[in-house]
Amino acid sequence: MRYILLTAMILFVAVLGCTPVPKEEVPSDPQIENTASNSDDYVPGTWIENWNLAIASAKELNRPVLVNFTGSDWCIWCIRLSKEVFTKDEFIDYAKNNLVLLKLDFPHKLQQSAALKQQNDTLAKQFGIQGYPTIVLVNQEGKEIQRTGYQPDGAAKYVEHLQEMLSEQSVK
Repeated sequence: MRYILLTAMILFVAVLGCTPVPKEEVPSDPQIENTASNSDDYVPGTWIENWNLAIASAKELNRPVLVNFTGSDWCIWCIRLSKEVFTKDEFIDYAKNNLVLLKLDFPHKLQQSAALKQQNDTLAKQFGIQGYPTIVLVNQEGKEIQRTGYQPDGAAKYVEHLQEMLSEQSVK
């Protein structure tokens, strides 16, 4: 009897674990949508998807690029980071004055152009990305400064974390 009950519970968990998440449950974040992708100008505090524009903007504004390697429609930690940090005023205000924001997405369901997929794959290989979310801070030449990922405790703590990472680099 115990064996049958244990087998039934394992099968039940396996079936539930393999059930796809309905599309409606994956939140869309208008704050991190690419509002500047079709233009040659970077709008501070917005997310773009073009590496070359990010680097050019970083040079022009004299600030680092925060590169968000994400799986926006399937990665639970990516979705949490977006909801808890990237859409909050504390982060947005900091980013407007201190960062260029680059989102490199690896979605399962969202459509992307072949060129965008190629760019993202190339950069993931270049930076040795092995999991999501991976946040890489790069300088104006595109060289890695530091990397991190999801951090608990919200936007204000995340901003402090980024400031510490950047100040460590300026000391070196």
